[in-house]
Amino acid sequence: MDSRKPSIGNSDVVILGHGRLDIIALGLLLAILLSGCTALGPNYAQPEAAVGPNWLEIEDPLVTSEPPADPKWWQTAFQDPDIDQLVETALEQNLTLRSAGLRVLQSQQRLAIAVGNQFPQQQQASGSASRQKSGGITFENYSLGFNLSWEVDFWGRFSRQVESASAELDASVSGYDSVLVSLVSQVAQNYILIRTFQDRVDVARENIKLQEESLRISKAKFDAGEVSELDMDQAESLLNNTKATVSSLEVSLQQLKNSLAILLGKPPQEFSYLVGEKRGIPTVRADIALGMPQDLIRRRPDVRIAERQLAAQSAQIGFAVTELYPHFSISGAIGTSAVNINDLFNSAGQTWNLFGLFEWNIFNYGRLKSNVRLQDALFQQLLVDYRNTVLQAQVDVENAIVAYLKSHEQLAAYRLAVAASQRAVDVSKTQYQEGLVSFNTVITNLTSHVQQQDRLSSTRGSVADNLVQVYKALGGGWEIRANKDPVDLLPPAMKEEMRERTKAWEGVLQ
Repeated sequence: MDSRKPSIGNSDVVILGHGRLDIIALGLLLAILLSGCTALGPNYAQPEAAVGPNWLEIEDPLVTSEPPADPKWWQTAFQDPDIDQLVETALEQNLTLRSAGLRVLQSQQRLAIAVGNQFPQQQQASGSASRQKSGGITFENYSLGFNLSWEVDFWGRFSRQVESASAELDASVSGYDSVLVSLVSQVAQNYILIRTFQDRVDVARENIKLQEESLRISKAKFDAGEVSELDMDQAESLLNNTKATVSSLEVSLQQLKNSLAILLGKPPQEFSYLVGEKRGIPTVRADIALGMPQDLIRRRPDVRIAERQLAAQSAQIGFAVTELYPHFSISGAIGTSAVNINDLFNSAGQTWNLFGLFEWNIFNYGRLKSNVRLQDALFQQLLVDYRNTVLQAQVDVENAIVAYLKSHEQLAAYRLAVAASQRAVDVSKTQYQEGLVSFNTVITNLTSHVQQQDRLSSTRGSVADNLVQVYKALGGGWEIRANKDPVDLLPPAMKEEMRERTKAWEGVLQ
């Protein structure tokens, strides 16, 4: 092989003549023009989904069709500084939410890759230098070149990939919103349950005092020979059962605190100070603003996820259709070669080539058509799933509304029941001391009273918990994301950690 013969890659080399660079420019311009052709496959339009004209309980005087005024509904609904602090801490430190933010960042980079595929797919700079001696003669050869290969987006092949990746990015953002809504709701619910169990423990301990007093009375009457030992045994049995209930409630209370610690991204040992001071069960107003179904249901994160996944799959149909058609590419190279390094950039050493080609999988039509049918079947399944998600969302809201309204009715009834049971306890104790009733009557009333008070505490907690369920079902709270860029969903310390691991994030993770 003549060491002075210039070469670039595996292509034939043509010496660059005067005015021939315009041919390369013309070829690149042709690629740009061809890439603007119409994309094949269906163009996506958001499908219809059945949504009721109004909520079932809209006639209830406590329900209005006005939209909730504040995205931070937990602040206006409860006005409890502990809930506000816990939610704020969870939004900053919850690990599941951080993971969702990273999934958004991943989707953003996939979209960037898809966008990049619309431009030259293979770009390579190369160079070489060699020196050899043979027969007393030293040969040198130097070359420098640049190769370019560009598949023209003639059928919208790459634009469909961009469309799909863009919809997937939207879906990942909605996934982040879904985690956010769930997180806020879980924090509020765990806090309400903690306060509810604390109240139930207090109620049980108050009843222990009442039962200890009844045991004292029965013991005094037994010592006086007025009653048998049976009365004292019954009083002692009820007392110890109530003490055992306190232990059971305290186990559940600590488990709830541990669960809340996980939501805050903290070990349980670092959590107790956040709910150290006892407060009552959060109270709420009875009336509630729900908005109109059409306005709210489609804004729910899970509904938006389903719709965006549907849009992404629609683009995949178009991408599969493009496989049935030929693919056009333009490739070329430009460079220079010389036997003396000082001549490397002289015009005599310049080389270039330019060529076009197409590929057509004409013998794989059966497989390619099956793939089109597969992608369309997947789209149809996602369409059914989307409509089912819309229906399920309406059921979730309706269930939460009726539970909230009926829990208010239960609360009013249990308040009356507790007042009546308290009167019954007081009367039965007096009558027992006077010998007018047996101790069974006292035991029955004491047992009923502790149950009624416990139900009242549980129902007070249920009212607040059901309101949380209403806002969760409506998808309330996701708006606080405020259209943040994906990189803004990550805490500064995590972004710094990623920048230190690879310099590729410089200029991206600020």
